[in-house]
Amino acid sequence: MAYLLGIDIGTSGTKTVLFDIQGNSVASALGEYPLYQPHVGWAEQNPEDWWNATVSTIQAVIHKSGVKAEDIKGIGLSGQMHGLVLLDKDHNVLRPSIIWCDQRTGKECEQITELVGKEKLIEITANPALTGFTASKVMWVKNHEPELYEKATKILLPKDYIRFMLTGEFATEVSDASGMQFLNVAERKWSDEVLTRLGIDKVLLPEVYESQEVSGRVSSRAAKLTGLAEGTPVVGGGGDQAAGAVGNGIVKPGIVSSTIGTSGVVFAYTDKVTIDPYGRVHTFCHAVPNTWHVMGVTQGAGLSLKWFRDNFCMPEKETAELMEVDPYYLMDQQADKVKPGCDGLLYLPYLMGERTPHLDPDAKGVFFGLSARHTRRDMLRAVMEGVSYSLKDCMEIIKGMGIEVNEVRASGGGGKSKLWKQMQADMFNADIVTINSSEGPALGVALLAGVGAGIYSSVPEACEAAIKRVNTQSPIAENVSIYNKYYQVYGNLYRALKDQFKTISEIINTK
Repeated sequence: MAYLLGIDIGTSGTKTVLFDIQGNSVASALGEYPLYQPHVGWAEQNPEDWWNATVSTIQAVIHKSGVKAEDIKGIGLSGQMHGLVLLDKDHNVLRPSIIWCDQRTGKECEQITELVGKEKLIEITANPALTGFTASKVMWVKNHEPELYEKATKILLPKDYIRFMLTGEFATEVSDASGMQFLNVAERKWSDEVLTRLGIDKVLLPEVYESQEVSGRVSSRAAKLTGLAEGTPVVGGGGDQAAGAVGNGIVKPGIVSSTIGTSGVVFAYTDKVTIDPYGRVHTFCHAVPNTWHVMGVTQGAGLSLKWFRDNFCMPEKETAELMEVDPYYLMDQQADKVKPGCDGLLYLPYLMGERTPHLDPDAKGVFFGLSARHTRRDMLRAVMEGVSYSLKDCMEIIKGMGIEVNEVRASGGGGKSKLWKQMQADMFNADIVTINSSEGPALGVALLAGVGAGIYSSVPEACEAAIKRVNTQSPIAENVSIYNKYYQVYGNLYRALKDQFKTISEIINTK
């Protein structure tokens, strides 16, 4: 029997899942690792941690499943987007990876915009210069750590570092490469013009593949470490959002996904390059050949709830440990006891700045409307509602671009919460659909691997074989009305506080 392996190198951990060719999960394993924040707004991880987690989870999955290594016909890689990995001439990591949510590169974004030109940058890369993207991180290293940059011989993304460790090949694919801001998104290849204007040698970048193409094969060294069979094909894979979209069946018009992971993403398929002239949402190559996607991103989605859990929910964590359940399950029960709107308590989820719709690295998290009658329980629900309002921001822009939205599919950790899905149904005023798999990116890249291995003839065919709708939550009319009123206040709060966010950042950064 044939099996497919999906490896998702996330922010909090690497998840490896083994699937059969019907898309059923056979075995899975998670390896966690830390995130380092040496300064306010900085976010770094050690690539070696990703590799160690990859090795251990592959070993665990093979052991749990009892599947023979030679029956694993293909491997797909997904990963957190935008992270910068620099390798030296001996292929050693030069510095900790500056990851997607790092906000240190505001001045570099201004530099990129000046060097390339605002309109030209959007024309070529489909996006304005952003602190989250890889290009600004590369420029930061050039500006602040020139001695390290001079030693660099390769610039890689997180999942592509894992690809190198598995195969010895330097490669990436179009969906993840789109988020570097070095790619001509319409032509699906590196932009010589952008690279020249930024003074970056193209030889530093890996070869670009389509997501389902075989990009390398498991080396003898990696086979010995992991238990995989030497020569097993590894396909291009996808950035976590494109991979998760394939795992949700977002491979044709009208179906949109709403994902709550560490970040939150509303993701829509399009068969042509569709660009928001204001740069509020991202346009990238999709993991389906000759298609693209538009996505709005809120930086602090699941991150906000995790922050609240870790700092204010010790009773739930202790009780959950005794009950052997997830603390989020108990937190859901607490939040569900609070009525929609939280009696006027609103939360802005800008713990790591914001992308959609504000593009503001200085934005900060806010509780607004707090009164003496509010409790911890109200604050918990307000966090969940604030994240949902931010996803509504994304959805409204996508609709405004004329992109068809007929069905919304929930995914990520937030897709497991019935309460969070109901909030989204009420705020979007649309049905929220859950599919038969919650594995998202891991399933998506496993399906891409199946196409590369010849098990499926195309990505849509792979999705048809593996993905089924299992549940639908419809909006509650009364809640729709309540949330529409509060949403207007939510939107006004950012505009009222924008200048103060900047002032606070200036104070913090004054030395």
